[in-house]
Amino acid sequence: QVLLEESGGGLVQPGDSLRLSCAASGLSFAAATIGWFRQAPGKARTFVAAINWSNYAYYGDSMKGRFTISRDSTKNSVFLQMNSVQPEDTAVYYCAALTKKYFTGHWREESYPYWGQGTQVTVSS
Repeated sequence: QVLLEESGGGLVQPGDSLRLSCAASGLSFAAATIGWFRQAPGKARTFVAAINWSNYAYYGDSMKGRFTISRDSTKNSVFLQMNSVQPEDTAVYYCAALTKKYFTGHWREESYPYWGQGTQVTVSS
């Protein structure tokens, strides 16, 4: 049974930093690609970032230069460091996992069979 659990969300001000965590169990973490997606009320999920089995990172267009994704194999966890957050970053953030080593479409939610429940990030002054 695959379980993904997000944590670290909360209410922050514009310009603040925040680190989200995704703890994974029930899968081969070293062989997995982990992605972050976000969803604002009334809108579809959009791609934030992903990190593959060889620690290669991918970022969505609006996240480059502000967000950093990383993984810690000793904790079976993936982190999303969010710097200089803005109100448009407000959303529920989800982590997702896939175990296919070679694939295309890391930005597509359809690529990920496993999902966490999400953590709320609110950026407001």
